[in-house]
Amino acid sequence: MARLLFLTGASSGIGQALARRFHAAGYRVAMVARDRAALQAWVEAAGWPPDHYRLYAADVTDPDAMASAGHDCIESLGVPDVVIGCAGISVGVDTAIREDLAVMARVYAVNNLGLAATFHPFVRAMQERRSGVLVGIASVNGIRGFPGHGAYCASKAAVISYCESLRVELRASGVRVTTLCPGYVDTPLTRGNRYVMPFLMTADAFAEQAWRAIERGDSYRVIPWQMGVVAKLLRVLPNAVFDRLFAGRARKKRVDEA
Repeated sequence: MARLLFLTGASSGIGQALARRFHAAGYRVAMVARDRAALQAWVEAAGWPPDHYRLYAADVTDPDAMASAGHDCIESLGVPDVVIGCAGISVGVDTAIREDLAVMARVYAVNNLGLAATFHPFVRAMQERRSGVLVGIASVNGIRGFPGHGAYCASKAAVISYCESLRVELRASGVRVTTLCPGYVDTPLTRGNRYVMPFLMTADAFAEQAWRAIERGDSYRVIPWQMGVVAKLLRVLPNAVFDRLFAGRARKKRVDEA
């Protein structure tokens, strides 16, 4: 039987590109999105045979809904070979504005709780089988914090640390954990950015490199590699230099500026 991918965030951008790439590699694909009808329309337009996919309507911030989708996937299709938590949001925040605290809570709920809720239904089953890959989509923006982007940067730093913790926890069980850190990818999340995005790549180009990294068994990968070099340089910059360089950088749009 063909291998199985379980994926969140499949309705657009990186998630949809990953679904296409894994399907092209012969995987069956179980996908989660809040708007199931839109996802159904997309797979039908793409011409996917009905036995190649399964769709679930769920919000990643609802652990019960995610557990239900995960358990149904296991019962109907089997334990996935790869699980990718790709659902994410990116919104600018200003801590001085009271309403933005709710925005920050939503970012953490989607990007962090949503990732854990995606993995949760499959961990024990993968441990019992002694195989499987859990993939967390982080970001190079999780390596340092940028002005106006505190919620997103903090959430993606948390993804990096969470996946590292999980990787060590599961090391002896045969279950692998892969952390992928995209640089700038041309998606609806980035098209409104008001700052320069070096090494911008298409979602399909990212998906190709991501698929290869997962197949190789990489534990951590920045894509593209050029952004990995930039990220390492930024990480070692003294705070005083980093602050001067980025103090005047244009900020991510807030909710009421979108």
